[in-house]
Amino acid sequence: MMAISDLLTRHCIQTAVYWAPDAPDGYGGMAYDDPVEISCRWEDKAQLFADAQGRQISSRSVVFVLEDLELEGCLLLGELDDIDSSDLDDPIAAGARVIINFDKIPALGSTTDYVRKAYL
Repeated sequence: MMAISDLLTRHCIQTAVYWAPDAPDGYGGMAYDDPVEISCRWEDKAQLFADAQGRQISSRSVVFVLEDLELEGCLLLGELDDIDSSDLDDPIAAGARVIINFDKIPALGSTTDYVRKAYL
């Protein structure tokens, strides 16, 4: 039987650029860590989810990933080489979307494998 982590690895064949949030920039925005490439499966589809306050919110995209990501981080479908060097410090200018929700769900029958989804 194939482990869920092997299955996800086989399906996460796209590349995305991820900017982890660092700290508020003092001007109402966010400062970010240096961008890194991650493997993913990117689906541009609306999906409803409940936020921490129980409000129904619709995402624009759902991205399956192999590692934990942080809320308020940013994702862009593509590679670092696709981004103008002047936009590497500004994910929004680069066209990235903000992570508005993140789910980490244990796979059935496993204590070590998880399905991870970022909602943008």
